[in-house]
This record gives sequence, C-alpha cells and structure tokens, in this order.
Amino acid sequence: MSSDKKSNRLINEKSPYLLQHVDNPVHWYPWNDEAFEKAKEEDKPIFLSIGYSTCHWCHVMAHESFEDDEVGEILNKDFISIKVDREERPDVDSIYMSFCQALTGSGGWPLTIIMTPDKKPFYAGTYLPKTNKYGRIGLIELLHRINEMWSTERDRLEKSSEDIYGAVLDSFGSSKKSSIDKDIIHKTFNELEKLFDPTYGGFGNAPKFPTPHNLSFLLRYYMATKNEKSLNMVIDTLDHMYKGGVFDHIGFGFARYSTDRKWLAPHFEKMLYDNALLGIAYTELYQITKEERYKEVAVDIFTYVLRDMTSPEGGFYSAEDADSEGVEGKFYVWEKSEVIDVLGEEDGEIFCIHYDITALGNFEKSSIPNLIDQNLDEIEDNEELKSLLNKCREKLFKYRLKRIHPHKDDKIITSWNGLMISALANAGKVFNNEEYIKLAERSHDFIMNNLIREDKRLLARYRDGEAAYIGTLDDYAFFIWGLIELYESTFNTKYLKEAIELNDSMLDLFWDKEHGGLFIAGKDSHDLIMKPKEIYDGALPSGNSVATMNMLRLSKLTGNTELEEKAISQFTTFGGKVSEIPNAYTHFMMAFLLHEMGVKEVVVVGDKNKEDTRELLKVVNEDFSPFTVTVLKDANEELDEIIPIGKNKEMVDEKATAYVCENFTCNIPTNNVQEFETIIKNNKL
Repeated sequence: MSSDKKSNRLINEKSPYLLQHVDNPVHWYPWNDEAFEKAKEEDKPIFLSIGYSTCHWCHVMAHESFEDDEVGEILNKDFISIKVDREERPDVDSIYMSFCQALTGSGGWPLTIIMTPDKKPFYAGTYLPKTNKYGRIGLIELLHRINEMWSTERDRLEKSSEDIYGAVLDSFGSSKKSSIDKDIIHKTFNELEKLFDPTYGGFGNAPKFPTPHNLSFLLRYYMATKNEKSLNMVIDTLDHMYKGGVFDHIGFGFARYSTDRKWLAPHFEKMLYDNALLGIAYTELYQITKEERYKEVAVDIFTYVLRDMTSPEGGFYSAEDADSEGVEGKFYVWEKSEVIDVLGEEDGEIFCIHYDITALGNFEKSSIPNLIDQNLDEIEDNEELKSLLNKCREKLFKYRLKRIHPHKDDKIITSWNGLMISALANAGKVFNNEEYIKLAERSHDFIMNNLIREDKRLLARYRDGEAAYIGTLDDYAFFIWGLIELYESTFNTKYLKEAIELNDSMLDLFWDKEHGGLFIAGKDSHDLIMKPKEIYDGALPSGNSVATMNMLRLSKLTGNTELEEKAISQFTTFGGKVSEIPNAYTHFMMAFLLHEMGVKEVVVVGDKNKEDTRELLKVVNEDFSPFTVTVLKDANEELDEIIPIGKNKEMVDEKATAYVCENFTCNIPTNNVQEFETIIKNNKL
C-alpha cells in the first residue's frame, strides 16, 4: 500500500476533494501536462473523474470503487487516471459536462469520462457502481470492455471521439444570433407560472432546487408590472423553503436542494453560493414587503456563513458536506428522546410538536426539524412561543456541537466570494448594518491581497497559503458584481475604480471578437480542447448573464456608452438560444429587463454623515429599487472624472439634494423625501 501512496500524485495538491483520494490504490494524476504526455507515451486511454468534496455520490463511488484494490489494479494497468475538482476547474468541468449531456441527455457528479490522450471523449457517464446494479453497467465491466475495444477497435473509438468532439464544438460555436423584444420578459414569467408549485412553492416537482435568480427575476417583474402573482410566487417559495428541512432550523443556512416536493428532506450539503444568492433573495423580498421574517431569515443565513464558513483572514469557505461518520444527514437529524433529554419534558414536547420531531421520524426513522405544517404568522405573532422556541433551538445547537461535524471544504473560491460580498454589502445597506459591509470589505481585501497576481490577473482558488488557477469568466463577473454592490453601500470610489479595471481586463481576456459573447476560459488558458460560452443560468447564474448586468450598471455609473453597447450586443448574440426556453436564463432576463426599463441614474449631493443626506439615501437603500444606480457626490474631487453623471450637480438651498435622470432627461432636483420616493418608484414596462 505504501508504494501505491507514493505513486498517487494527488499528495501535492491543495484541493480537499483531491486529497480525499490521496490514499486510493488508483495512481491518480491531477489535470496537468504530465498526465497527458504519459498517456501518449504509454498509448493508453484516459479515465477522467470529476467531482467535489461535499458530493454525496462522489463519496459513494470513491468508497465502492476508487478505494478498491481490484478497480485500482485495472485502472493502473490499462488507463491513465486523472482527478479534477470541479470547483477549482469549472472550465474543465463545463467542457466535459457538455460532452456527457450530448452523449447521455443528462449530467451530474461524479462525472466519469473516458477519452483519448488528446482529450477527446468517447464515453461519458456519472456515478457507476463497482459491479452491475441499479440497471447501470458496473465500472469493472466497463473498463474491461473499453480496454478490449482500445486494443481491437481503436479506429472506431477514435472516430467516435472525433464525431462527438465535432458535434459539441459546433454546438458551442452556434450562438443562434437573434434579436429579442420585451415580449420575452412576459414569456419568461408565463413559463415560470406554469412550472410553479402552488402548494409548496418552487418550480417543478422533485427534486427541487432553490434557483434564487428565478425569484429575483420575479421580484423585478413585479416591480415593472405590478403583477401580484409574480410577488406571491416568491413569497410562497421563500416561505415554504424556510419552513422545510432544506433550511437548517438549528444552526441556520440552506442545504443544496430538496429531494422531495415539500422541501422536507435535503441532500444535506451546504454551498456558499446557494446561501449568498438566497441571502439576496430574502433581503429583496424584505425590501418589498417589509415583513420582518424575511429579514430574520436573511440574518440567519449570514449568521451561519459568518460563524461556520469564514476564514480567520476574511475569505469565505466553499461548502460543507452532507455526510458525517459516513452517513448522509447524521449531523442534522434528531431522535425525539434526544430532544426531550436536552430540553426537558415540557419544553421538549412543545418543540417537537412545532418542528415535526416524532418517535417514528420523518426521514429514515429519525426526524429533520421543519415547520411545514405550521402557520408562520401564528408563531410570529406569539412572542412568548417564539421566544421559547428560540431558547430551545439555542440549547439544541449547543448540544449538536458535540456531534462529529461534517467535512468542511475550506477552499476560498473567488467567484463564490464575489457572490457573498454582493449579498453582505447589499444586506448591510438595506438593514443599515455596518458589520455586514465591513465583512464584505474584508473578503474583498482578502481577494485583492491573495488572489490577484502582480500582472493584475485574477486567480480562482486559495487554500492553505496557495493561490492557484487563472480565473474564469465567473471569477471576474461575480467579483465585479460584488465591487459594484460595495460601491453602492459605501460610496468609496476605490471599489468602482477596481470594478472598471477588472471589467476592462475581463473583456480583454474573455470577449469573442468574432462572434460576440464571453468565453468561460481566458485567451491565456492553454490546456483545454475548446473554449465554450455559457449563458444557461442553472444552479448559479452564468458569467455572461452577470457580466451583462454589470456592464449595464457600470455604463450608467461611468457614462461609458461602449459598455452599454457591449451589453446590448449580448441580447443579440444569445437571443436565439434564450428565446427557446427563457425561464432557463432568468439572470440574463433580469439584465434584459433592466435594459428595457431604462436605468434611473440617482445622484445624491450631500454629506453622508448628515441626517438630510442619510434620509435621501434611505429611499434607495431600504426600498427595492432594482432599476437604479446610485451615486453620492460629496467633497471627493476625483468623483467627476470617474462618474460624470455627478458633474455640475450641487446642493439646493444648502440641503442634501437628489437628482434623478433617465432616458437623457433629468427630473427637477429635490430635497423632499416623499417626492424623491415617488420619482424612484415610477416604473412601467
């Protein structure tokens, strides 16, 4: 076994996922030139396995197969084996997931690819058991079959790989250019309405994913049309998600997704990006409804992230596992007797009744705490009950700390940190919480100090003192989003300057000068067989969607019309694609809606430390104003250079004054808060 360990080159990696496979009998390589040269030299196919450290089925396949000596022997003899952490290399993952979807019609992780030494696949799949079961071919049988074909039918395999490569390359190259008009915005809403589950909220049946950008689109659609159905779909979804077991009612934070329609039983892993985007959605819903519970859920999300997912230096960790002690969800479920022991008979019974904790259980004979059958308004209105349940929760949380905690993936990913910076900066502004803004600034400082090279190139991942991998489009787009939110929550011009500089770099590195749009990988990325462009807003919004929104906002803040033209060109570049199923591109649709609504340019002239200025800023901060960009003009002399919309605007009658401009026309400046509020809320699609 010691010689196997020596042969496993993952020992030198930093990724927790790769390090989980360090002791496998498989002679894994990381994704590097050495692996591909070895495959060519030994004339062997490549076995590529892609996953991430908190992926339940990745663990299952690892235990069944990659820790198995028989599987290790076959792979070492007949293949060159490569392990990739999809969170470190989303560019590699995107390419091979596209192959898997093209070949099988679906995808997921672990992703299993078998390919030629020149990186062209001829087999793609996901989880495979060691031997034939669940109606799936076993890994051992598959490997024997492939090895036989590699020896006897090489031409067929290589032709197959060329055909698949050509088909996927064509699909990446075909952007289906077409213009779109505002009818597509209504079509997006209509599709979401058809998919909406009126009983439990969310979209579709099971499994159910949070997809927070669907909700953020619906909130903007409501602001543009005043369609109450749009708002109610968000209220129902966020209420039911919070009530379900997908929310951790003891320690807070949301799990990745629900395996059932009711949001009861999650796959228990928690991802930073889900919690960032849901933090934004709950904050936005609070702005519209002023219902305290949405603020409370947002605060709970941030409490979880700041307590459990923040490094001492200020970066945010990427994920927590579903499994502990090898059992999915073990950390999170309860026996009724255990709850009674911790809380006592009387309080324990009250807690168990409200949170559906029973002797029979609701999940594999144990109980996931949830409020699915409870009326949230009744709990909210009963201060005594609410206080008691919260005290019980705190006791259970302290008790739960003694359990073996799930594995934490402590990689710091630039793109996901950008999302959490956006969420915290926005919430800090809305809730008037300076701590959130400071923590967003701290994460920003961490990225600027650790994840930008001397040549200003953004990097993708930091762990254990090492920054690695050149950033993808998502790293740039999501971090720029965070910088814009930081500017609008602090009005510190350095954040805007950084956003402009990084956006210029992003366009230089990723823009397709021939066909338009932005590639996932930069022009300095040389280890990929192709460079796709992604517009699909799946678990995360796409880099192209976020970049389009960023460019629209930056163009209005800076007066740079070229950025607006670039953003508008995106609507044509991807128009044909998004027209097919617009509900699959809801962040992109948010950008298009912003363009159609027209961006209101708000300039507040005054001293932000004075009450009259703060009163005007409250209007754009506390209320939901998605179709505005806001500038504070104070004594900063460089402001006019960076933000020309503030030029020649002064206080009227020596009082803080608001100017609102749109469509090349400015309203009369006002010191009156109510008048300012009316101008801001005047939206019509």
